[in-house]
Amino acid sequence: MDASEVQTADPRDRGGPAQPLLIVRDLKRHFPIKGGLLNRAVGTVQAVDGVSFSVMKGETLGIVGESGCGKSTTARLLMRLIEPDSGEVIFDGEPVGPGGMALSEMRRQIQMVFQDSYASLNPRLPIEDSIAFAPTVHGVPKAKARARARDLLAAVGLAPEQFARRYPHELSGGQRQRVNIARALALEPRVIVLDEPVSALDKSVEAQVLNLLVDLKRDFHLTYVFISHDLNVVQFISDRVLVMYLGQVAEVGPVEDIYGAPRHPYTRALLASRPSMDPAKRMTEPPLTGDPPNPINPPSGCRFRTRCAFAEAVCAERVPVLAGLVPHDSHLAACHMAAAGSGHSRAPT
Repeated sequence: MDASEVQTADPRDRGGPAQPLLIVRDLKRHFPIKGGLLNRAVGTVQAVDGVSFSVMKGETLGIVGESGCGKSTTARLLMRLIEPDSGEVIFDGEPVGPGGMALSEMRRQIQMVFQDSYASLNPRLPIEDSIAFAPTVHGVPKAKARARARDLLAAVGLAPEQFARRYPHELSGGQRQRVNIARALALEPRVIVLDEPVSALDKSVEAQVLNLLVDLKRDFHLTYVFISHDLNVVQFISDRVLVMYLGQVAEVGPVEDIYGAPRHPYTRALLASRPSMDPAKRMTEPPLTGDPPNPINPPSGCRFRTRCAFAEAVCAERVPVLAGLVPHDSHLAACHMAAAGSGHSRAPT
């Protein structure tokens, strides 16, 4: 039985396995920069600028990119921890917001696991109470909420009789992150957004947590949005990968296509930057030079052109469209070299 068949059995499923569980359309968030004598807006940081993607039921969408590309801001916009300037989020066919799904209901369906496992927990609450807190707020009796918390502790590999009454400072980083995963599961969500969930862990613990996430996805019929700067981690856990650069989507497609045949030069540079254990394949020159442009005043046309070895005049004149090589292509890239008839000398004919 594949992921879509498991999801169809979910009584909360309204549109069937072919309908995306999450659709994001043209999501934007610009942060004003204030200064001067009157503290007026003197500019804006274009943190997320027209991001669109979909997440199918039962899949894991990995989001990668350099620091500052807008990955974490996108996650917070999905959760409405930050209000978007514009754009639309559709959950299982229903728009989120006025006239559609209430924000409180959406947050029951979508939960988030943050990078900092210690800051995410109340240091004054035993971990059992931290996990039971959200169900209690939503009307679950305290005894039932605590019983659910103990079941979830067991599900994430922490013995309830040993860990339930401990405080966060008594746990290791890996154990605290397991508690945060259990807390995210407490409201029985359908989507979990994981923002750098293993980046603060050492490699042995990281592998354990990743394997746990794979098992939980299967056992609880979950859908993941997995954000990370670690390309190897994203390759391991993802079904599809979305590459972001300077607040926009550079490329998106199945994980095997992105890692096997990337179409955007930025994606190729990211993959080339991965360290190799083979001495014969060590890099002598960096695959990408220079810093990302200022998000206050990004370049015209393609935002990657100032660092791209293949940039031509058309790259400065027109914004590339996120598109595939053939109709209904699942592998899309926002690059003039990947668009037939774009005017770039390397574009397909």
